Amino acid sequence: GRGGGSGRGPGEGAGGGGAGSFSPRRRLGGGWAALPATGGGGAMARSSLGPGVFSLGVLLLAATSGGGEAPPSSCEGVRKVFQLRRLGPLRGIPESPRAGVDLQVCTSKNPTCCTKKMEERYQTAAKQDIQQVLQTSSATLKFLISRNAAAFQETFEMLIRLAENYTSTLFCNAYRNMAAEATTRVQEFFTDVGLFIFGTDISTEAFVNRFFDTLFPVVYNHVINPGLTDISLEYAECLRMAQKDIRPFGNIPKKAIGQMGRSLLPSRTFLQALNLGIEVINTTDHLHFSKDCSRALLRMQYCPHCQGLTLSKPCMGYCLNVIRGCLANMAEVDLHWREYIQSLEELSSAMSGTYDMEHVLLNFHSLVNHALIRARINGPELSEQVNKVCGPPVRKPTQSPGCSFDQNKDNQGLKMFSRDSEETLTSRRKEFISHLRLYRAFYGGLADHLCGNELAAADGLPCWNGEDIVRRY
Repeated sequence: GRGGGSGRGPGEGAGGGGAGSFSPRRRLGGGWAALPATGGGGAMARSSLGPGVFSLGVLLLAATSGGGEAPPSSCEGVRKVFQLRRLGPLRGIPESPRAGVDLQVCTSKNPTCCTKKMEERYQTAAKQDIQQVLQTSSATLKFLISRNAAAFQETFEMLIRLAENYTSTLFCNAYRNMAAEATTRVQEFFTDVGLFIFGTDISTEAFVNRFFDTLFPVVYNHVINPGLTDISLEYAECLRMAQKDIRPFGNIPKKAIGQMGRSLLPSRTFLQALNLGIEVINTTDHLHFSKDCSRALLRMQYCPHCQGLTLSKPCMGYCLNVIRGCLANMAEVDLHWREYIQSLEELSSAMSGTYDMEHVLLNFHSLVNHALIRARINGPELSEQVNKVCGPPVRKPTQSPGCSFDQNKDNQGLKMFSRDSEETLTSRRKEFISHLRLYRAFYGGLADHLCGNELAAADGLPCWNGEDIVRRY
């Protein structure tokens, strides 16, 4: 077998490089340091392997090395793989091995099937291969996050529609004479809720106050001081401005501000965090490789081809050294990634309990009803306060229309989405977080994953050590 039982160092084997040869390297203290790459002694290697594994090793050595230490007599196999991989035109690829004096990385004392142009093509292919393997390894994680981001967003949208439906139905059923005007305010309010949850830079306090400010003129016109005709726009504006001072709804607006702030912010942050996770994966899927890394990848992946070893795979230890060096910056990503998953767990916990979004939104109509009841009970006192601030009501000849809200409009889409959604959302979050926890060490163990599952030779099989085919690294 080629190089397996010789006991020679990497520079002494048939594939060993002379001056300028590129040894396997690993990342040490921020730099690339040369690693020794030796094949195990023949007797030791033979005794450490079972007879079946050893026979398989001999067969693979013969298949990959072209037989013994002699270089391949033809480059036909190399040409076929080059063509199959679509690495470039076959023109210029040697028919038979030649001296590789112009090679920069895949240097060898023996004749080679590579040219400098092929070496450049191989280097591009090596980087593309790693990018592809990176993307494949993260595909499941990326799908987990993106699928849940879409599912949670869809659920939140449905939840907002249902809460709006509940609140509009309240006006149509209990306050029909002002339902048309009130429903417009309700729609505006829940539009703001959606904008906030999905990332728009608006304040929960601002849109809650706006809702009660604009609701007060409607309530005054139809509940506190009803008349045959509606109040004028100017008078309505005065009432809107006076709502905070008159406080017709007591402390309910303040209570709503607290509930909305505590319940909506975790959900908003949760969605933003999921999208951030997808961005992180997209970024790490498209790494920029340094010159040293690119050369190391070339030597690991394609330099064996130059010696006719088109079926070889790198040794596990050698592969880990190269990939860890190329992914050295992932160490920092790993720390932040672990913190990211922990933050998502904490966010998920914050989305449950008294102030969870489902509970707050689906009970908002009840809060509004309490506000309306309070205003009606304190009607005479409120009328006096209004007269002091805005004067007696000024009315216009038109009259408000009745309820125009179609309570059955969304029933088809919402009938499956009831108050049980609280339990459904909570369990969905828990399930998602439990799956995500499995990827806590994803970036820290990425090199091991890539080499173990994709790149390196299986344990016990002959492998490429950067210079030669060996039985152990």
